[in-house]
Amino acid sequence: MEIRRTRYNEPAAVRLNDLVQMEYVERYGDGDATPMAADNFDPPHGLYLVAYDADGQPVASGGWRAQDASDEGHEDGDAEIKRMFVVKEARGRGLARAILAELEASAAAAGRTRMVLETGSRQPEAIALYESCGYAPVKKFGYYRHEELSICMGKSLVAVPQP
Repeated sequence: MEIRRTRYNEPAAVRLNDLVQMEYVERYGDGDATPMAADNFDPPHGLYLVAYDADGQPVASGGWRAQDASDEGHEDGDAEIKRMFVVKEARGRGLARAILAELEASAAAAGRTRMVLETGSRQPEAIALYESCGYAPVKKFGYYRHEELSICMGKSLVAVPQP
């Protein structure tokens, strides 16, 4: 497996985003309507990653974007995870955990103090992953903060000393 930094609007990222949107439709009846733009994930205010298998096929993705107190319920210093996804055929191999670790490290290195995410109650696998990585419930934020099925989680980030 190889994890590469990319832009949110690159073909592999778009393909994976289309697949995760289809999964949201299966689970919730509709895709995620959260407004996002490719430049939301441009360093140093974000990062987008795509993991490729040994055959060079994109199989997983995830990104973070900087958010602050003025952004729909966020706190200053937040890094919001978006589009964490692993194709069904590649699940159970630790890809999501590897991407999450890289996202957390890069957000901390960029000076972000808390990693947050919004998921839904119909995604128990995602909830279990985040809980096992130290995430806990936080005050709801973002586009779906008033939705009953929305679950928001967060984790403090440890500052990474710069050489």
